[in-house]
Amino acid sequence: MSIISADTPLYSHSLPQIEDWLKDQGCQQDETQLHCWHLKQSNWQAELWLDTEQIVVRYIQGGDNGQDIQRSFKYSLSREDIEQAVFSGP
Repeated sequence: MSIISADTPLYSHSLPQIEDWLKDQGCQQDETQLHCWHLKQSNWQAELWLDTEQIVVRYIQGGDNGQDIQRSFKYSLSREDIEQAVFSGP
């Protein structure tokens, strides 16, 4: 399945396209909570939730003092903007 262009708002993508995009970014879907995805990079890790109106990202121990950092991004943002914000890390 092909992904829509990077400047298209994420809400214009189908759920299978969003799931494929997350897989392409290295995310793994939770087996029991299908709306939850996990991402492990060499120097950080995160959990992503596909909420009804936004993607919620929690960077695990991403803060300066080891606290989690949580951010949310509306589906009205372009795929490229969300990709740059989420996958660049905390």
